[in-house]
This record gives sequence, structure tokens and C-alpha cells, in this order.
Amino acid sequence: MTTHTHGPHSGHDANSTETEPSPFAELMGETMATAERFGHRQHIRLTWLAVRRYGTSAAVDLVSDGIRRTARYAGVPQKYNATVSRAWVELVGHHAGQSATADFDAFVEQHPALLDKKLLTRFYRSSTLAGDPARTGWVEPDLAPFPWRQAGR
Repeated sequence: MTTHTHGPHSGHDANSTETEPSPFAELMGETMATAERFGHRQHIRLTWLAVRRYGTSAAVDLVSDGIRRTARYAGVPQKYNATVSRAWVELVGHHAGQSATADFDAFVEQHPALLDKKLLTRFYRSSTLAGDPARTGWVEPDLAPFPWRQAGR
């Protein structure tokens, strides 16, 4: 088991200190405490923790900024996609709002589609997500609206 306290997924940057980790670094540390690597399930867990602690709106900024910093730190800033990051947080937030469970494993059992890395292709064309507008800012789904938008919210 690998526990990350400082490194590409820690969320640390030049302005953070070891004694006061960022909220993203704390979430990452909690997520990685029981994981060998940071895969899709860990991304969903980190997002779920952020949504539960800070609410969906704040989690969008927290998770997006943390992932953008992590990609930059790892030397692959081009891998960051603003629309993908926000869409995942909104999807997790929507389902977390419908779930009373405080257990992540029970949450993903209730919402197994969240563990499908290709879930966003139900809402977006691949070409839309690959485009510059989606990489740098928010783009609305172009295949189907998100479930909470169908309900008129």
C-alpha cells in the first residue's frame, strides 16, 4: 500500500506548507490511504468526499483546481479538461444528493454507473470533450441533458 503525503497527487504547490495541507491534499490523502494507485474509483471517491464536505458548487472548484494543479505538477497540463472535471463533480453531486449513505462503497453500489469511465459519453460526443472549448471552460452536454436538468432544475 502506498500513502501519498507529498507528490503529484498531493495538491501541494509553492504556496502551501507541510503543516497546513490544502483541502484537496487532505481529500487526496484520505482517498489514497487505502489505495495502491489513483484510478477512476479513487477519483470518484475523492469527488464524493469533496461533495459531502463542501457541497457540489464548492467541490467543482476544489476538485477542478486540484486536478489542474496535479496535471501541471506532473508535467502534463494538457491532460486537464475543465468540462470533464466539472461534469464528474456534478454527476457525483447529483447522486450524492439522492443518497443518505455515509459509506462510499455503499454509495457506488447504489450508483454503479459512476464507476464507468465512459459515463460522460452518454451526455457528450467525444469530439466535443476533446475540443478546446471543453478543455478550457464549461461546455453543456450535446447528446443528452444531465438528469437534474431534465427534471427542470
